[in-house]
Amino acid sequence: MPGGDGRRGPGSGSAPCGAGAGVTVRVREAELPPVRRLSRLLRRLGGEDFVDLGRLWLNARHLSRYRPNLLRVVAEQEVIMRDALTAVIEDGVRAGDFTTDDALGACVVILVAIDGLGSYANDDTRFTHPALDTLLFTTAERELGLEPGRLGDGG
Repeated sequence: MPGGDGRRGPGSGSAPCGAGAGVTVRVREAELPPVRRLSRLLRRLGGEDFVDLGRLWLNARHLSRYRPNLLRVVAEQEVIMRDALTAVIEDGVRAGDFTTDDALGACVVILVAIDGLGSYANDDTRFTHPALDTLLFTTAERELGLEPGRLGDGG
């Protein structure tokens, strides 16, 4: 991610960062049914592998308040995240898998849940609770009219 001061360091470059790295649909998953694609995406974003990326995203969002170039990159990444997740949701609505009148609204709620979980990434001692283990799935299921457990079991 380009630094606001012109330097480049860890996290610099044009590669997706933060939640966006998980939101972009992997090529090999593009042909899967929307429920499976969303389930895999949420599993990646809620997993242990995402903690370091979550830290990077959280810190980038914070520092972007002070660095105009970083603010631009964060805003661009947020558009990529919203567009990718909204596209999966719209595919699911067209397929009859998801029920929502507002794909973008459902996307925003899911992304807020992702960011909320990411806010714990910088804790020295990890706070755990069973509700956090399934938060992304239960939020998405509620927003998309899916029966409880549908996304958590792999779609």
